[in-house]
Amino acid sequence: MTRLTPLAVSALALLAEREMHPYEMYQLMLQRREDRVVKVSAGSLYRAVERLAADGLIAARSVERAGHRPERTVYAVTDAGRQALRDSLAAMLGQYVNEYPEFPVAIREARNLPASDVARLLGDRREEISASIRFVDAALGRIAAKGLDRYFVLDVHYTRAMLEAESRWIAQTIEELDAGELHWPHPDSSTPPEGRQ
Repeated sequence: MTRLTPLAVSALALLAEREMHPYEMYQLMLQRREDRVVKVSAGSLYRAVERLAADGLIAARSVERAGHRPERTVYAVTDAGRQALRDSLAAMLGQYVNEYPEFPVAIREARNLPASDVARLLGDRREEISASIRFVDAALGRIAAKGLDRYFVLDVHYTRAMLEAESRWIAQTIEELDAGELHWPHPDSSTPPEGRQ
């Protein structure tokens, strides 16, 4: 079986909870703030649902109509879909995949900017990360108040830990730049760093 995309996994997981139509799935993802970890739009979710149905991982159960709104097809996960969800989750949890985020590229090529600019820009990034940590902490407070089991929001705890780790790394790098401990080339230098020819 082909590995499912994160959006397909999220869609299958929602349908494993209960039957629903794609618009309801989309609204629930936004309500749960799943759009912070899965790139989703209404269109991309509808395409994912169509693909899951074509692959036999979900099946239409009924068609609903409310007032003058268009008909909405309600889907349910199939046995094959439940197995695909389990297999995909096992692979995602157990195997490291380099997802090629853009920040490591920017860090690798930061030598093309003056050290003072890099320190300032990293400081800006750290402020944004601090705001995200405050947002996550507030969310965790609301979650705790609702008494939800921790397993339901492990992704939120993971996100906070990754933000905290990045913030610490950035703070250390800024310190090294400000103190002159991190050798920095002149940004207009045409000489590549040692070993990068």
